[in-house]
Amino acid sequence: MSLKMILLAFGGSVFPVILFNIDRKKIIYAGIGGVLGWITYSVVYYRTGSQVIGSFFGALAVNLYSELMARIIKTPASMFYVPGIFPLVPGITAYSTINFLVEKDFVAAQNSAMLMLGIAGAIGFGIMLSSAFVGFVSKAINKVR
Repeated sequence: MSLKMILLAFGGSVFPVILFNIDRKKIIYAGIGGVLGWITYSVVYYRTGSQVIGSFFGALAVNLYSELMARIIKTPASMFYVPGIFPLVPGITAYSTINFLVEKDFVAAQNSAMLMLGIAGAIGFGIMLSSAFVGFVSKAINKVR
């Protein structure tokens, strides 16, 4: 993993903050979330060779970070996880799927589409699982108090 990829992940998380007109004071935090997700994705992908598993753990890391920052800064977690998952979104895979369809290479299009759907599902499941986990822990802590 190179510094170039980390900077691109940071930029890929910061620019949606500007696009969606999210509070400018949160730009750096959103960028850090994207970098954390990309580093997690890269480490898991390097170890497993699976983009789907890497995307799941990357999204899990982004959302756990987002939930933590939401409680620290007292703002909705979506302000951090929406831009934070942008570096994980399978854009090139979606492009490849459409390109294969245009070229009438239906087997490659099917393989690319299945990978794209797997990655998108893994990102969604990672966000859902980490949100449920944080909610469960928060309720448990509130019951103890």
